Amino acid sequence: MNAYDMEQENTYIRLKNKIVIVINGKGGAGKDTVCDITSRFFKVRNISAITPIKEIAAEFGWNGEKDNKSRKFLSDLKRAFSEYNDLPNRYLEKEYHAFKESDADILFVHIREKDQIDAFKQRVDLKCVTMLVQSTRIDNGNKQYGNASDDNVEEYCYDYCYKNEKPIQELTEDFMNFIYRLFLKEDVIVRLGASENLPWNI
Repeated sequence: MNAYDMEQENTYIRLKNKIVIVINGKGGAGKDTVCDITSRFFKVRNISAITPIKEIAAEFGWNGEKDNKSRKFLSDLKRAFSEYNDLPNRYLEKEYHAFKESDADILFVHIREKDQIDAFKQRVDLKCVTMLVQSTRIDNGNKQYGNASDDNVEEYCYDYCYKNEKPIQELTEDFMNFIYRLFLKEDVIVRLGASENLPWNI
């Protein structure tokens, strides 16, 4: 059965235990892409610490721009709310508890700042790992955005690092093999069989 068939028939590979993956990476590294790929084969939820900040910013004139000025505005606003009332992590905690009650097996959590990654992890009682996505397909390795949220993402000590270096037509197989090995190492999945028979390799 290929990925399209799995989506159409709504049949997903199930994990034996839920897992939380804090995912990070510079802009354009492919974080959303690999989350979308994973959701084709597994039951996934996808949340971000910036969501409540974007909602507030939109009420006061931010129109979804991703230029450096807007990115710094969102970063500064997020830091202000983090220091004032811990809004980003309170939002994540609420969504985390909703995930625990859902039928999803994987929760991707997008957090940029290393101190907030640690703060969130302290609130989680399920298996939780951190993952950095790096891309060699685009010239963003040394790019500076002018804000700490974007510029310091690689300063954290992550549990896993995915090198997004395959052409787009090979990315699904490459990333799914990567995350399958992660699941095996973290003991949240039953081994599926020979690698050539895995759904994403067929």
